[in-house]
Amino acid sequence: MRNLVAGICLLLIGAHAPAADFKAGNVSYRNQDVEISARLYMPTGSGPHPAVLFVHGRRGWGEEADMQAQRIAARGFAVIAPDYHNSRFIEAWPETHDPATEKDVELALDFLKTLPQVRSDRVCVVGISRGGYHAVLLAARRPEVACIVTYYGHMVNPNAPEPWQMYRYAPEVDKMNVPTLFIVGEEEFELRRIGIRRAYYALLKRGVPVDIVMYPHARRAFDFRAEQREEEKLATEDAARRTAAFIRSVLKP
Repeated sequence: MRNLVAGICLLLIGAHAPAADFKAGNVSYRNQDVEISARLYMPTGSGPHPAVLFVHGRRGWGEEADMQAQRIAARGFAVIAPDYHNSRFIEAWPETHDPATEKDVELALDFLKTLPQVRSDRVCVVGISRGGYHAVLLAARRPEVACIVTYYGHMVNPNAPEPWQMYRYAPEVDKMNVPTLFIVGEEEFELRRIGIRRAYYALLKRGVPVDIVMYPHARRAFDFRAEQREEEKLATEDAARRTAAFIRSVLKP
C-alpha cells in the first residue's frame, strides 16, 4: 500500500510517453428493448488493440467523463465507455442504484467482441466512483475481465442498508481474483476511503495481486475538478501513468 508524499513530482520525470493517436465516435448496442449508447475510442493502426471498459460515476456521462476516458485512450488502448444513465433516463447524481444498469454495462464486453481491431478476450475495467462498484461486479462475473482499476470507487452496493455501508464491502470482492489497483485521494470522503481499504485488505489476505495509491492533498474527484490544486494536477497525471502501466502489464501479449 502506497501513500505518496511530496516527492511525487520526481515520479513524473520521464513519465510522459508520447500520446497515441486515436479516433472517437458514438456507438450503441442493445439490452433487450433498451438501446445503450456508448463512446468508442480506437487507436489508429490495424491492431488488434488492448481494450479497456470505462465505467463513469454517479455524475453521469459528460465532458469530465469523456476527458477521463481520453486519458486512457491517449496511451494506446481501445476504450469503450457506455452511457448507462441517459440510456435509462437516469438523472445525474442518483442516490439509489438501478440494478438494470449492471447488464447495460456488462454488455459492452460483448460489443467489443464484434470489433476485429480489438483484443476482447482479456479486457481491463476502469471504474470511476460508483463505476468502481460495476468494475467489482464484472471482475467477479466475467472471465474475460483481466484486471480492474478504481478511482475512489464505491465498494458496496449503494442500495445496501447503512450497516453494510459502514462496515462491509460488496461480497463480490471475495469472488475476485484479478489484479486490482485502487486509486484515491487522501481527502476523499472518509467512509469511501474506509470501504476501499477494507476491500484492499480482503484481496491482500487472499493473495490476489492488489495495490492502493493514496495521494496527499487530493480531494474527492481530484482528477477532474475545475480548479485543481497543484498537487491534484500532479496526482492526475501520475494516476493516469500508473493506470496505463498497470493495464499494460496485465494485457501484454
